[in-house]
Amino acid sequence: MTLTAVDTPPHCLDDVAVLMPAYNGQADVDLTLASFNESALVHVLIVDDGSTPPIVAPTLANLQIEVLRMPQNGGIERALQTGIDALAQRGFRYAARIDAGDRSVPQRLAKQRAYMEAHPQVAGLGMWTQVVTRAGAPLFMLTPPAEPAAIRRLRFFRSCLAHPSMMLRIDAVRAVGNYRAAYPSAEDLDLFMRLMERYDCANLPELGLYYELNEGGISATRRRRQVLSTLRLQLRYFNVANPYDWFGLAKNLLHLVTPYRALQRVKRSLLAPRASH
Repeated sequence: MTLTAVDTPPHCLDDVAVLMPAYNGQADVDLTLASFNESALVHVLIVDDGSTPPIVAPTLANLQIEVLRMPQNGGIERALQTGIDALAQRGFRYAARIDAGDRSVPQRLAKQRAYMEAHPQVAGLGMWTQVVTRAGAPLFMLTPPAEPAAIRRLRFFRSCLAHPSMMLRIDAVRAVGNYRAAYPSAEDLDLFMRLMERYDCANLPELGLYYELNEGGISATRRRRQVLSTLRLQLRYFNVANPYDWFGLAKNLLHLVTPYRALQRVKRSLLAPRASH
């Protein structure tokens, strides 16, 4: 089934499509898509990045799902770039990111679309995120700042935009060059930095996503490459007048020499009291 956007009245989501890259992990794909609970039909584009066996679209009420198959595994950067272009060709205005294994909060898409319709300068909109184990147990809550000015100020000091919680304005993403592989494993930060040169990015200050902390995910298995890419981005966009850029540089240099599991233990100890139960 091929997705096609149509003119969208305020109460519909026909110009929004969920964009989910997937490489194997059919059960995670099914779990994530089953979590969507909206008052309108939800359009989904799964970019199957060369899975073996291929990803199959589950049959779920109120979801219209298309699987776009890549001929071979080429990495998340290429999968997302292909997905954005495909959604633009199908006439969608907004791409709602999520990753296989994560879960959406009810009405997330409607809330994000309403905000972006009211704030045309915002090209990317995230939400607060509850980090959970693979079994769904809460670990800690990510509550980044909501306002664009605060996000710009703190951009390198903390993670201000949770990529799987983002709704993106497709024409803005393509206007700044789409996703790209120039900064491996930090394709999201690279995109956000380019977006913030021409537009705003913001957060809705409420829970929108349950993010699964997967020890086999990119942040764990490709951590050194991710930190090095982040450091390159920090140096490219470094603002000597912003003290948080200095703090962020020191923080990521520390990340470069600190074991991943040790960092996760520190993060849990600092943020666990704020987790929802």
